[in-house]
Amino acid sequence: MTNIKLTIQYDGTNYCGWQRQKNGISIQEKVEDAIYLVTGEKVKLIASGRTDRGVHAQGQVANFITSSKIPPDRFKYALNSKLPQDISIVKSELVPENFHARYDAKGKVYRYVIFNGEIRNPLYNRYAYHVPVKLDFDLMDKAKDYFLGRHDFRAFMAQGSSVKSTIRTIKDINLDKREELIFFTIEGDGFLYNMVRIIVGTLVEVGLGKIKEEDIPHIIESKDRKRAGHTAPAKGLCLEKVYY
Repeated sequence: MTNIKLTIQYDGTNYCGWQRQKNGISIQEKVEDAIYLVTGEKVKLIASGRTDRGVHAQGQVANFITSSKIPPDRFKYALNSKLPQDISIVKSELVPENFHARYDAKGKVYRYVIFNGEIRNPLYNRYAYHVPVKLDFDLMDKAKDYFLGRHDFRAFMAQGSSVKSTIRTIKDINLDKREELIFFTIEGDGFLYNMVRIIVGTLVEVGLGKIKEEDIPHIIESKDRKRAGHTAPAKGLCLEKVYY
């Protein structure tokens, strides 16, 4: 038996998220089905974490155990021949038997994209959050630094979520403006449910003048979801990389 690690890219627009569900087609289902077609084995993929409906990935990681004799580095070619055009295996490799895509992850990098043009742009519709009102980029850029470090991010977690701890560390957060596009890059040791999207929504409200930048530490300390900003749409979010 061998343990195969996959690095996966996908456009999440047409899927109910990563995790296999009864109410829609998931990325996990499509990749597991492709593995079955290639190996004849029904496997359960272990992913670094779930991505929600509409969220994309450049570097999702998953692993599975197989008795197949296909060389590990050739799995990507075999699986891509069975996958739809919006899912691609970019790397397949042999890893130790005890490797676990979720529990061994040391951190993740997410990217979020906002299109800050007055008129919607169809070319960005699937991959960016359209905010038609001009945002104060400088205010947002200053406000982002309050999120750095180790904090209790309960105020930036979707209500109803259940986790053992809401303490997380944001190692780096950057904003970059290129004409009408604003790129957020956030690196952390882990993220709560909807945490990145709520941080982005909060910074958008700073940029709109609805939340003061100096209020962010108080929002964090309050642990009150109602005090933070809105949850930015899923389509602007992409899982860029998982660190091990």
